[in-house]
Amino acid sequence: MRRFMFFAALVFSVLVMSATSQAQHISGDYVETRSADVWTGPCVANGEVNLAGDQAILAWRIDKGGWNGVSLDGLSVVSVVKAGATLGDTYNNPYPAKAVMIVDDKATGEQQKALIVFAQAMGGELLQNVVRVEVAPITVEVSHDGGHYGKTFVRAGKLAGIETRSLNGKDHLCGNEEVFYQPLTPMTHAMPAVAELDQYTGSSLGVSWTMHGKRSAFVGSFAR
Repeated sequence: MRRFMFFAALVFSVLVMSATSQAQHISGDYVETRSADVWTGPCVANGEVNLAGDQAILAWRIDKGGWNGVSLDGLSVVSVVKAGATLGDTYNNPYPAKAVMIVDDKATGEQQKALIVFAQAMGGELLQNVVRVEVAPITVEVSHDGGHYGKTFVRAGKLAGIETRSLNGKDHLCGNEEVFYQPLTPMTHAMPAVAELDQYTGSSLGVSWTMHGKRSAFVGSFAR
């Protein structure tokens, strides 16, 4: 009961903050995975549409900046999503989607609320229906190499995990691969990548998953 009361109070506070949301400059790293390939050819994409791609994990690590006047330097937030159709498919409506928010355990209560409102502003309709808020230790590590991105590592407690690597010549299956779907949130720089690990182990979305080796990730940066 106490956990439910905390969750209800947190959601109410977030809704109030959303109604009066005013941002300040904020920037950092972003990692995203989907349950369908995002860098692929029509041969694979057509085989996955309506059968995959309705699940996603979105992770932000804020380098500098804040939201609603609340400093979020060095904090992270992860959103896990279950939609109603393949995300990015123009012929089917994926909404309403369900989302679990995982906020950084290093954040104060005020910062946790600001992290949720920030993620919802970035994710738009995709993250409006939050069914659960979790507080957990979050690690987001993104390797930068001269404007390119190498391996990434994301952990949100025991609930979610991402590991990616750069694409290479062995990742060509059709021979005409391209960025078939765009990232789910605004990015200043985005690169498709291979998700060596894409995992969600929670129960709040009615589905959990562990996937390996899909060309289903984006890595990059954001600024707003």
